[in-house]
Amino acid sequence: MRSRQRGVNLGFLMLISQLFRIGPSNVPPVTLATLGLNIYLFLAPQKQLLDVCISVQNAYIYKDWTRLIFSPFYHADDWHLYFNMVSLLWKGIQLERRLGSPWFAYIIGVFSLMTGVVYIILEMVLTEFTKDPSYSRQCAVGFSGVLFALKVINNHYFPGGVAHVFGFPIANKYACWVELVAIHLVSPGTSFVGHLAGIVVGLLYTKGPLKKIMKMCAGVVSSDGGYSRGSYFNYSGSGHAQRRPNYGFNIPTGPLTWEEIRQRRLNRFEG
Repeated sequence: MRSRQRGVNLGFLMLISQLFRIGPSNVPPVTLATLGLNIYLFLAPQKQLLDVCISVQNAYIYKDWTRLIFSPFYHADDWHLYFNMVSLLWKGIQLERRLGSPWFAYIIGVFSLMTGVVYIILEMVLTEFTKDPSYSRQCAVGFSGVLFALKVINNHYFPGGVAHVFGFPIANKYACWVELVAIHLVSPGTSFVGHLAGIVVGLLYTKGPLKKIMKMCAGVVSSDGGYSRGSYFNYSGSGHAQRRPNYGFNIPTGPLTWEEIRQRRLNRFEG
């Protein structure tokens, strides 16, 4: 989640390049549909960012709860969209194959709402604790809160291994916390609380009652959501779930390195 202005440029072109490098036919249906929705709303937004961004003031005080629905699927600029959607591709490929498309779609829907709810709660707590009303006005958009939640459950279903955060190897179980801090330090305009909200939602699913509540609501009784693991997408040609690395921020970026892209983003907004 973050709050900047939108623009179409290199980031969007790199996203399309990355999608075709993987091959749209190799992306499971819910992941592909979610990617498509985010791209569509970026290219043809139905509302202005100020009308969809979520904050305590807009959603809770003014009772505009529709922001819980719209805010995750709007992005501030093309780089914001690029990093989020490339991350979605890798996480979606692993998790949708592991859980099945129906349950993964259910997770995307619930997490999209829950990250907004938790974000509002955290901002309300900060406002009360610090006595600083500016926290209630901080308005955020973007899919990264959901992605942090997916990262937590990805590490739950694929334990062990190492993620690379800005080139440094980090054990997967700690990667989301390291990324939470690292992203905020490298790009202060991002929403620290929005990312933290995603981690909280992921923990509520893996260690709290959220998964059980979701299964009760869906009438599902099996431990893995009751869906075949490989019935919708078979990335390696095998019908069995396989352990795969959590790509995190170790993302192939074509001719530009991660550090170069980050530096261009910083230069772009420092000017």
